[in-house]
Amino acid sequence: MERNILLTIEYDGSGFHGWQRQPQVRTVQGELEKVLTHICGIPVALNGTSRTDAGVHALGQRASFKGDFGIPADRIPLAVNNLLAGGASAQNGVGDVRIISAEEVPADFHARFSSRGKMYRYIIRNLPEVDIFKRHYCYQICQPLDLAAMKQAAEYIAGTHDFRCFQAAGGQERETTVRTIHSLSIQKVSENIIIEVSGDGFLYNMVRIIAGTLAEVGMGKKNPEDVIEIIESGDRQKAGHTAPPGGLYLIEVYY
Repeated sequence: MERNILLTIEYDGSGFHGWQRQPQVRTVQGELEKVLTHICGIPVALNGTSRTDAGVHALGQRASFKGDFGIPADRIPLAVNNLLAGGASAQNGVGDVRIISAEEVPADFHARFSSRGKMYRYIIRNLPEVDIFKRHYCYQICQPLDLAAMKQAAEYIAGTHDFRCFQAAGGQERETTVRTIHSLSIQKVSENIIIEVSGDGFLYNMVRIIAGTLAEVGMGKKNPEDVIEIIESGDRQKAGHTAPPGGLYLIEVYY
């Protein structure tokens, strides 16, 4: 009998060419499908919730797949993780992608289309000197950032808007660029400025462009009030730069 399985996945994106399966390059989806096909004994095609870019990390990616196979759902993480931990990318028995949990869900459930929203975290390391060992896991800005100005700018971004200005070229064509940002928080934790944003959906590179725009506000290149005009204009050129992928983490998917 065909079963529908929902996976919760974490990965270090620095060694992948993104989530989505691609020929001749290593991707998270590709690696997982290869191991799941071996474990389940059937061809497995994953439906991922978020197509994270190369270098982007995840603490709570979700993906589902269907098939007729015998292994219990709760045994899938152990079996898959053992194989992944023995791969070429593994260090000290730990791979760079891991299934946190697996559960059976109703037949009509789809990891992407059943999603009601997501939360992302963006990390900016704000110290005078860079740390080469953290270059894949945060955006390092040596210039002091004005946290109060960044928080003020974030208030103008939260809510329901047409976010065309925060969409990069090259993404999948969308019927609408209107999205709702439920929350956008910024806090200083030790050496890091942590930006957390949750919403009902995100455009291509939207979170990274928001992070880049907020960083420019923090550096004094833009005023907090400029964000109002940026959103109203719908002009990508008026928004800030696209922040590097290594600082971005998919934290949670809501259903």
